[in-house]
Amino acid sequence: METPAVAALKAHIEPLAALSLSHLSSSTRLKLANDELSVNAYPTDCGGILYVGAPRYRIPAESDLAGIFEIAEQAGIVWLKFDSDAGVIDGLPIFELPDGAS
Repeated sequence: METPAVAALKAHIEPLAALSLSHLSSSTRLKLANDELSVNAYPTDCGGILYVGAPRYRIPAESDLAGIFEIAEQAGIVWLKFDSDAGVIDGLPIFELPDGAS
């Protein structure tokens, strides 16, 4: 039996998609790591979590990220998790990671 707290929490679910850091250019990856992106971002040890919004609350100044936000909004994604171990998404651009980088 579902409790009222569980039902209320489910009403606040926001979709998150995990994707590879390789979808970000090296300059955008560096901005993410330094918490200097033009959008709300929360850097982690292996990437970061970015808020897209529903609808998208802002168009990123970083062109690679702007394209991903556009697609994320169309897919109904509210949060993006960029991670060095996450999968590559078909149809998104891929940027080579520098040697020794993750």
